Amino acid sequence: MPIKMFDGNGAVVEAIRFARPGVISAYPITPQSPIAEKLSDCINDGRIKAQYIRVESEHTAMSAAVGAALTGVRVATATASVGLALMHEVCGTAAGCRAPIVMPIVNRSLVAPWSLWCDHSDSMAERDTGWLQYYASTVQEVLDLILCGYRIAEHEDVMTPAMV
Repeated sequence: MPIKMFDGNGAVVEAIRFARPGVISAYPITPQSPIAEKLSDCINDGRIKAQYIRVESEHTAMSAAVGAALTGVRVATATASVGLALMHEVCGTAAGCRAPIVMPIVNRSLVAPWSLWCDHSDSMAERDTGWLQYYASTVQEVLDLILCGYRIAEHEDVMTPAMV
């Protein structure tokens, strides 16, 4: 089998492609934008058979993911930083409804007043919302944890959303 080289965002896209979601709703935000863009490309060229919902904000991306997940469809979305902060309200809803969503978070600090530095202030702000959280230290772990996230989140004894 040929070796494929990815950055973290590329590994996320490949893992989501392997997971075969039926609905993808994502809104681009730095440094997650390549995930939203590449997932759209994968649907356009037939590598992923899913509905791509073009949304107007991260809040709507999570709302669409919750709605789709509650109908039994496997969903995908991704975000970073203030995008995750904008999703905060709906993240609580996802956990409360036991929607098995897996969401990659490309960690970036929350603005103060502006930062593109990598830290965990975005995902740590979601610590108590009821989501499982997995942190990867390598690109391979990103791919593996996305796939494990779906298996764990969708298990009938778990049914809990997860962020990687």
